[in-house]
Amino acid sequence: MTPPSEKDPQPADPQAHTDNSDTPDASPTGTDSDHHDHPHHVHFSPLWWRGGIPLIVGVIIYVIPAPDGVDPNGMHMLGIFVATILGLILQPLPTGSVAIIGVALAMVTKTMSPKEALAGFSNTTIWLIVASFFIAEAFIVTGLGRRVALIFVRAIGKSSLGLAYGMGLADLILAPATPSNTARAGGVIYPIVRSLAELVDSTPTTDASRRKLGAYLMLTALQVNVVTSAMFLTAMAGNPLAQEAAEKMRIEITWGNWALAAIVPGLVSLVATPWVMSKIYAPTLKKTPEAPALARDELKKSGSMTRNEWILAATFVLLLVLWCLGKQLNVDATTTAFAGIAILLVTGVLTWKDLVTDTGAWQTLIFFGVLVAMADELRKLKVIDWVGDKVASSVDGLPWIVAFAILTLVYFYVHYLFASNTAQIVAMYAVFLGAAVATGAPPLFSALVFGFIGSLFGGLAHYSSGPAGVMYGSGYIKTSEWFRVGFLMSVVNIIIWTAIGAPWMKLIGIW
Repeated sequence: MTPPSEKDPQPADPQAHTDNSDTPDASPTGTDSDHHDHPHHVHFSPLWWRGGIPLIVGVIIYVIPAPDGVDPNGMHMLGIFVATILGLILQPLPTGSVAIIGVALAMVTKTMSPKEALAGFSNTTIWLIVASFFIAEAFIVTGLGRRVALIFVRAIGKSSLGLAYGMGLADLILAPATPSNTARAGGVIYPIVRSLAELVDSTPTTDASRRKLGAYLMLTALQVNVVTSAMFLTAMAGNPLAQEAAEKMRIEITWGNWALAAIVPGLVSLVATPWVMSKIYAPTLKKTPEAPALARDELKKSGSMTRNEWILAATFVLLLVLWCLGKQLNVDATTTAFAGIAILLVTGVLTWKDLVTDTGAWQTLIFFGVLVAMADELRKLKVIDWVGDKVASSVDGLPWIVAFAILTLVYFYVHYLFASNTAQIVAMYAVFLGAAVATGAPPLFSALVFGFIGSLFGGLAHYSSGPAGVMYGSGYIKTSEWFRVGFLMSVVNIIIWTAIGAPWMKLIGIW
């Protein structure tokens, strides 16, 4: 993948991102190539290789004879699946278009029957994600998310470090009920960060201006977002897909045990991230005495909490309680989410138009529905078992701790090849989890760790996740800076989640 030019990107409208889930479309490495050369010359558009590479790779895999133990149709399915994933990475067309083309090929070639190809759209996990997008929309349309962020800025925003912590706390509070981490970053955090930066004349126009405050806050907000996304099952759209994949291997992940396992390393990461960022990517402006006053003024303009905000806050608390106690109350997570939406619709907090126009939710339904159906078919055809055996054999004979460390590091840094957290989770989570368990690693421990990584690698590069696309599109951060800081922060997170997370999970009996 060819990175974009080193030239700073132009500031983007954050609202353009808030409709996206954590899908490749949120990446600024998009495929806008509308310019035309002289009509008498043939122009080799990037779309050719972006579409050609997935097609060629897919055909090569498609014609390979099925290995022993794999259904004869297995390599056909694998070829189409890999081609679809590569299409999502290279993006010759938008995410939804690539997914529909992939499922159409599966049906036309008789690799999947229409019933099998469309089975993903009846998947309750996917509908949980879609429902949660609608709940996230409520935080934006009511203004409650913005209010929460401003309250923290008012309280601890007298320095650049305090502002970063304020944004982090706001993100943490919103995370459990906001699976669109792009909506959290773009719809709530970004506008406030941008306003705070411009208040002190920190704009993307020059290096001196952007590094004054804006660049630090933008990149820190992203690194905080990847941590909050890892802390809750419902904080990032791909997490429930990891839960479902683990369940198919008879490993039970619940909202409660995910949150309990992640809470200690997550909080340590949240405390460490703004401070570490202030050392490796320091703003030139350390004090921001005007920020609390700005937040106070904005809150005054907003007035007291509205009826809709109070209803949303109460519904949010109810959702958290039911998600935590769902097993004891025999209420599954999808039922809980839809009950929350019903309350918001009946009370008028959300309207049907809000739901219909939330393109991110419907794109997620198409994208996940197709990929989950394909991945399930690969499992049925024994392809996942075969790939897992190959991966496991590569670390065969090593102590499980050593093998597990190798597998997790590979899983983490292979994300440089992906423009979406969820695309990698669908493509690789089950394979790496199966390989880890085969080496003797504790099943629940392994499932949770790979689940956490599925969010933590979202800050590696400017194209690694939807929130990364939002912050990069602001124009404050250069590509080279992103790669350097993204890698350093990945090391920090790996150290924290290993040195603190592993002992904590041992203490609470996860392994």
